[in-house]
Amino acid sequence: MKEVITVGNMRESDAHTITQYVPSKVLMYRAAMGVCRAADWKGKIGILTGAGNNGGDGYALACILADRGIACQVLRVSEKFSQDGQHYHDLALSKGVEIRMFAPGEDLRDYDMLVDCMLGTGFSGRVREPYRSAIKAVNNARAYVVSVDINSGMNGDTGKAELAVKSNLTVTIGYLKTGFFLGDAIWYLDKLAVADIGIRLVRDEYFLAAEEEIVFPHTGWALNGDKTELLTPGEAEDQLKNGQTVPELAVELALKEQHLIRVLGKNSLVSDGYRTYFVEEGSFPAEIVCREEP
Repeated sequence: MKEVITVGNMRESDAHTITQYVPSKVLMYRAAMGVCRAADWKGKIGILTGAGNNGGDGYALACILADRGIACQVLRVSEKFSQDGQHYHDLALSKGVEIRMFAPGEDLRDYDMLVDCMLGTGFSGRVREPYRSAIKAVNNARAYVVSVDINSGMNGDTGKAELAVKSNLTVTIGYLKTGFFLGDAIWYLDKLAVADIGIRLVRDEYFLAAEEEIVFPHTGWALNGDKTELLTPGEAEDQLKNGQTVPELAVELALKEQHLIRVLGKNSLVSDGYRTYFVEEGSFPAEIVCREEP
């Protein structure tokens, strides 16, 4: 069983881990190492970086690739840096990595691999320039695309996206996010991997499980028992109110109706009102354990 968490939980858990256990620069390096281990790096590689720590992961990845003798270029989509991002940007420059600004309207079709480190899990709403042009350029390229943590433009909690990067591989950091199993995620995600970098959760939320693993000790109900109410994703969305997500609605309905609530779809979920499980069809995402120090 794997945890599936909200963006807020991830943010709090990240801050807690940094305060109590692991320095932020070490976590950023571990994240980049997890991404490095997840893909086969070859050909012409471009890393697109944004202003926050997602961009910092890209600079750290460039450092790791340089240490391994793998050439890459960094295309900055923002003039800004996070504090840790600035550290790895400067280190990448010292290692001879080519870093330049992305030009809106630029054609990226001569790259073999593109790494999306532009917008992180905290993003929501409509994508603005210059990120809008960069996302379109990535989607128009013929490259193998790796998104780091989440596909830029996607909401990490709801999976909704007005415009987002379409990836061949998404390497999410720490834990799976609820948005990967909801909303528009099916149209943007192909393969999904989790880089375990040692972040300690401040609270449990949802879970990803195979059908045969699903048990509800609080009620004794089984997924295939008599007290099961089925909803399609459309029926669930019709009942959403006050900014609820589908998992929150399932919890509310399960408590109200005293039934298991199952929402049917490519990534089904079921709740007894106390725990919510996502039921993934097919194999679980790959997990990459990365605890190396920089």
